[in-house]
Formats: sequence, C-alpha cells, structure tokens
Amino acid sequence: MHPIAAAEMARGVGDDKVPFRARPHHVHRTWAGTFSSLPELYIQPETLAEVEKAVSLARRCRRRIVVTGCGHSPSNITCTSSWMVNLDRFARVLSVDRASGIVVAQAGIRLYSLCDELDRNGLAMPNLGSINQQSIAGAISTGTHGSSMHHGLVSEDIVALRITLASGVTEYCSPDVNRDLFRAGLLSLGALGIVVEVTLRAVPAFTLHWRQTIDADSKLFNDWSRRFWAQSEFVRVWWFPYTRRAVVWKAEKTQEPRRDPPASYYDRALGYYVYHNLLYLGQLVPRVLPWVEWFVFGMQYGFANGSTTSAIQPSRQALLMNCLYSQFVNEWAIPLAKGPEALRRLSSWLNHLTPDDPDYVPHNIPFSADGLYVHAPVEVRVSDTTLTSSPRPYLDPTVDDGPTLYLNATLYRPYHCDPPCRRRYYQAFEWLMRDMGGRPHWAKNFETHRPEIEAMYGQRIQDFRRVRDEVDPDGMFVGPWHRDRIMASGDKLQLEEVETARRTVPGGGLRTYGEV
Repeated sequence: MHPIAAAEMARGVGDDKVPFRARPHHVHRTWAGTFSSLPELYIQPETLAEVEKAVSLARRCRRRIVVTGCGHSPSNITCTSSWMVNLDRFARVLSVDRASGIVVAQAGIRLYSLCDELDRNGLAMPNLGSINQQSIAGAISTGTHGSSMHHGLVSEDIVALRITLASGVTEYCSPDVNRDLFRAGLLSLGALGIVVEVTLRAVPAFTLHWRQTIDADSKLFNDWSRRFWAQSEFVRVWWFPYTRRAVVWKAEKTQEPRRDPPASYYDRALGYYVYHNLLYLGQLVPRVLPWVEWFVFGMQYGFANGSTTSAIQPSRQALLMNCLYSQFVNEWAIPLAKGPEALRRLSSWLNHLTPDDPDYVPHNIPFSADGLYVHAPVEVRVSDTTLTSSPRPYLDPTVDDGPTLYLNATLYRPYHCDPPCRRRYYQAFEWLMRDMGGRPHWAKNFETHRPEIEAMYGQRIQDFRRVRDEVDPDGMFVGPWHRDRIMASGDKLQLEEVETARRTVPGGGLRTYGEV
C-alpha cells in the first residue's frame, strides 16, 4: 500500500495529528545477507502514539506487522512483504535510578547505546552476549545469553515490559502484573506484539581482567566440570575440530587500571583479509580448510599450546566478540555435563576417526562426512537460568534443572557465498544435538521444525500459544517462520502472512515473498 493511500486510511484512526512515518521501496536485509525481503511499507515511529497508530492502521488495512532492529538473526524470522516496523527512532533512555539500578528505556535502543548511557551513570548491564548491535527488545525476544555460570539469559534482568498488542492498546506486564504476558513477552519471537518499553536492573559499572589460553582439547575435556565453568564469573571457549585445540577465555571483576590487549599486525586488516580470502579458497578447494584452521588460529592465538593473552577492559568491551564476516550460525543448548561427549562425537565424525585412534568415540551420526570440510571454530558458552529469581520465559531453551551448555557451529559466507558443506554439516549437527537432549537457539539457522519442537517444550509451548492467541487472535504478528516452528497445526489465521516465493539474489542470499 502506498503511503498516500495508507495516510487516507489513517484518517479517523487515532489522533490525526499523530504522524504515520511510512515509506515504500525499502529493502530489508539480515546483517549476514542470508535473507532479504521487500516490505510494502517501512515504518519508523518516534512516539508511543505513533506505534499504536501504526498497529491500529495495520488492523484496519488487514496487514501483518514485523518488527526489526539490526536484523542480526541470519534466519528469515524478520522477512515480510507486508508492513515492517523499525524502532531505531524510538530509542531513548527514559529514566535511571542510580541507587537501585532500575533503568527504563524505549525498546528500540541498541545495546551499545544503552551501555554507553549506563556507563555515564556509573552503571552497566550485568551480562552481555557476544555482540551489542541488537536492540534491547530484539536481544531479549530471541533468548540472547552470555558466557557465565553466574547468569542466565539476558532477560533475567528485565523487571517489566510494555507491549503494544494487536488491538492497538499498550499493556504493562511484570512478574506481579499480567504475569503470563510477561513470561511470554520475555522471549516472544515477535509473535505477541511490539515491545515498546523495557525496565531493567543494572549493576554498578565494572571492569574485567580477562585471560585466554590455547591448549589441547583433551585438557579441556579432562578438566570439564561445573567447577571449571565456575572458576571465573565469565568463561567461554572456542573449539577447533581439526587441530583438536581449544581457546579458553575467562574473566573476573577487578579494580586494576585498564590495559588493552597486546597489538598485533595480524589482528587488523591483514588478518581480516587473509582469513577472508582463505575461506573463499575453501569454497573452491574445501580440503584446505583444516590447514586454514591451523594457520589462521595459530597466527591469531599462537601455534604453541599454552600461549596466553590478557587485558583489562570495561565489561561493555571485554564481553564482546568480532563476528568478522557474513555467516550462518546454528547454536543449541544441551546439559552442561554432556559437553565432552558431544564434542568428542562431533570430532570423531568430522575427522573420520577409527577405533584405533585414542580420541575415538562412536558418534552414531547417520550422515556421511566423506568429502566434508567445515569452518572453525565451534563457540562454546554456558549459563545457568535456574539461578534466577525472575519468571522464566515459556520458550526458554535452557536446561530445566541445571547449567546449560551452548554449542554454536558457525559457517562463514566469504564474499557472501554459501559454503558447500552447510546442508550436510547442519543435518548432522542438529541430529547430534537432538540426540543429546538439546534445544535450538531461536535466533539461529536451525532446520528442526514443529513436531520436534513441541516434544522439546511440552506444556510450555502450549502455554505460550494460549497467551499469544489471546492477545493476537488474527495473527497480525505471525509469519511463515512462526508457522513452521511454534504455531499449532491448523488453519491460517486471518492476518497471518504466508511465504509464496523465495529466490536467490545477486551477491548471495535469498529473497522471500509473502502475502496476507
């Protein structure tokens, strides 16, 4: 619908003085370039009244709404041919109480801006994921987590939400008010409405002294225990399947003065382009990838086991990681104790180990690894959502009764070219993760669908659907991604969008088309 036609429809919907900031011809792309779409209208509201008016107008025009921030999820969850709402202009911190740490912010604020504003007030987020480009609403709505046994999901520090529902009415929810809506809204996947305001609990700003060491993965497996993962407040690991090594990164709070990591000529543009071009070579000659792993990560971390690096940085910098290039990511949550078994089985499959090899374990993966070569590393992180006193989201993928391990199989897309190993590697990886009792990270490129997901979540997905159906019975916030994974089987809802076509676009990636 052209903005002029939409403006005509807008007459009589709310206050005529409330703007409807919409434009056509916007191409939406995921950060990784994996998907794109052409929304009919791209709407950037600047006030709550504008958000509510956009929702009311969408209902009157019989349109679906998708909300997007930076599009960091590499899946098609934010693709639409209908109306897209972006909250980048609805992104202010509304209040900060330094004494209690309670902060109220508009939901479109990006994490880097929020962290900067908190720092100016002597505060920080208790926990962060590996990147800070997402909006606060996007981070909590997809189950973002960090790297700590002392923390759960980022959403555990959210104390209240305001959500504009399909009715055009904005509802407040918290652990004590609209508790069911709050539990659904803490990990909503964009299927409930538009999160417009977030109240969170910050902590006094802190500095981290971090140290990373590279060693044989056998040492990691032998040391593996809850104690290993709890040795520092923040711990994460990168595992290299071909060289069978692991980088262990751990960080503790400190009062020491800042000290940046040692400068390296390789860590700058040289390393970036060397690695990128070696990955592209791997597209043409996949068997070079084990050598690429040895060379690139030896240059980055050191070729000798025991090589270490350390630094002292503010938490908002220390906890971040450079994602480097366009990539597919497939991350799953499994019980912490199953980590060594999962990685050893994956190693046996990828490296074609035989019973004569001392590192061999039966992998039982029912897919062939012949001729298959993959990118490295696998990111290994941990959390413990059972420690939180806040209500857990209905769609919380973490383990119900103990610490959770996250295994993230990354595949880069050099110069936006899809790696030839993707389909078979992810088939095998997801089969292994399901065999280990895992659940997929909602924001990633997983291909497990409704029947398996229903079995993973049981009553909790039924509870989520009940709340979702109550606040959006016509499916204004439902699209093909939701239908494939979290919606009950049944007839299409009145405003639900259905994907009608998908095609490859120049430069790589897929463009989707849909209709309501």
